Amino acid sequence: MAFSLQLQQIFPSPIKFCSQPKSPNPQIFPNLTKRLSIHPLAYAQNNATSNIDHNYIVTDESSINEEEVSLPPELRRELMPKHIAVIMDGNRRWAKKRGLPVALGYTAGIRALRNFVKLSYNWGIRALTLFAFSSENWFRPKAEVDLLMGLFDKVLKDEVENLARAGIRLSIIGDSSKLPKSLQDLIDKAVMTTKANSRLHILVAINYSGQYDVVQACQTIAQKVKDGTIEPEDINSFLVEQELLTKCTEFPSPDLLIRTSGELRLSNFLLWQLAYTELFFSHSQWPDFGEVEFLEALSSFQQRQRRYGGQSS
Repeated sequence: MAFSLQLQQIFPSPIKFCSQPKSPNPQIFPNLTKRLSIHPLAYAQNNATSNIDHNYIVTDESSINEEEVSLPPELRRELMPKHIAVIMDGNRRWAKKRGLPVALGYTAGIRALRNFVKLSYNWGIRALTLFAFSSENWFRPKAEVDLLMGLFDKVLKDEVENLARAGIRLSIIGDSSKLPKSLQDLIDKAVMTTKANSRLHILVAINYSGQYDVVQACQTIAQKVKDGTIEPEDINSFLVEQELLTKCTEFPSPDLLIRTSGELRLSNFLLWQLAYTELFFSHSQWPDFGEVEFLEALSSFQQRQRRYGGQSS
């Protein structure tokens, strides 16, 4: 959903722009190949509307495993990213392309998110940062903003206990003070309920701006200088990182950024934290981003050499 990123000169590794989604192997994905025979509009409506009223992230105990499952053969566990950031773009375009209401694009996006979280959990990813609502998204039509706030509200109500049982920690980054009071209360409850969990840390960026994140860090540091807690010469990149909103996670800098729907920009997301992150841009709109596309992103990541500005080995 809106739960819903040029920069090749800055980042040392090449930007990967993936091909159109691949057709799954019928032996490996029998249900996927079977569903393609359904009329596209009927499939879109079914996909967007079925099971959207409950169990967004975790359906039952069989959805995710207590221990990491075996990785697909094309992946190596020692090369898996610890932290993945995601810009889940294309929900509205997905719906409009199929002649469906925009709301169904977002609910289909929630289904894609559910699957993405399950795969990340089972494959040993330690942190996910999801760009759910930017500070610029307030300029969208009021009806759409209200829809998104309602979806955030419902997902939190339905999922917090499931997340807690699965050992998933939830954090919200961004200026939550501008959110509806009822949503703020749900966020506080979800954060408190899951704060002791450590299997997977999900950071949801709501009313978030990467520029503001850096600004608020600078303001905090400036106040510490004013108070005499630190001296100006004490300020360094490590100190700045400790004041960014991602300080709540063990892995504040993502290893991999995935953006869907073919856009090639960062859209004011995690600007400091993405300094040496590998970028992967997919043509797939977020509701269509499934296991095949996720595997392609991870395989691309594992083939890259991360030099952090140094020489290749």
